[in-house]
Amino acid sequence: MKRLEQAWYNHARWPLLLQPLEQLYLKLSAQDQRKKQAQQWQAPVPVLIVGNITVGGTGKSPLVATLVDYLRSKGWKPGIVSRGYGGKSSEYPLSVTTASDPKIAGDEPVMLAQLGCPVVVDPKRSTAAQSLLAEHDCDLIISDDGLQHLALGRDIELVVIDAARGLGNGHCLPVGPLREPKSRLQQVDYIFANGAEHTSQLEGQTLHPMQLKPTQWRQPASQATYPIQPLPFNESVQALAGIGNPERFFNTLRQLGLTVTGRPYPDHYQFQAQDLVSTEPLLMTAKDAVKCQAWLGAQHWVLDVRAHIATEILEQIHLDLLAAQARKQTSQGL
Repeated sequence: MKRLEQAWYNHARWPLLLQPLEQLYLKLSAQDQRKKQAQQWQAPVPVLIVGNITVGGTGKSPLVATLVDYLRSKGWKPGIVSRGYGGKSSEYPLSVTTASDPKIAGDEPVMLAQLGCPVVVDPKRSTAAQSLLAEHDCDLIISDDGLQHLALGRDIELVVIDAARGLGNGHCLPVGPLREPKSRLQQVDYIFANGAEHTSQLEGQTLHPMQLKPTQWRQPASQATYPIQPLPFNESVQALAGIGNPERFFNTLRQLGLTVTGRPYPDHYQFQAQDLVSTEPLLMTAKDAVKCQAWLGAQHWVLDVRAHIATEILEQIHLDLLAAQARKQTSQGL
């Protein structure tokens, strides 16, 4: 898979040999989407989707965290639904807390539970959303991923793209990294380019800049937190990352003045104790840390980050949600 993924983003020509499979994928995907749309459930509260059209991570979960923080400051009571990718439970829907096992609930849901708002996972997002509303006092549903899960009706769709990787070669699986044709971007409400500094255009749509900004160092073993500067450890470090684009994390560390030896792993990788051995400080993401809790010691550090987007965009999303809420209340005769 790694060789194929590299080919997608290096614009190699040999994946074009897989075009018959791409056409089959598009046909089966369209059938699945029609089936889901026919079964679509409309929530009585606004639904905000944060997704992507490429395979792998792009920074959706940090954006979800930023949205939760901002929208709570505006009076919303959000809850989060997720597929729980990387986890496997014997029963769904599953409510997630900070004490949940990432092998059961998934790493991103456990990380998002640290925000202090309700989190429910289910491969069927609509079932997760119904459980969320039945068990918690929420007036807003935020779906971490789920752009392609049309069985859950939505009011606003946000897409996150990796600014460095873009859409790769622009083809759908398995020829390229796209889950859907790039024309799908013309139907969403907001597109964010993770890592971009300026507004740009893609497929005739505006790409809003988004950056993951470091907020603090955290030592999970002691629960101590430290400012980004001065560094609470030596400049020469090891770093592991089981995320969609590990180099993005390693480069962030280098920009902070660190000499980094990177250990890249596949997205949602299930770490083992031997992966955490290091004679130097070993740095990781918050997403990876939730899977490593049992083995973390004094040499292990987490770099906490937040997604930064323009305040006026956050405010516009808030206003869009208020409009969606008013429409739903009118349709319900409230």
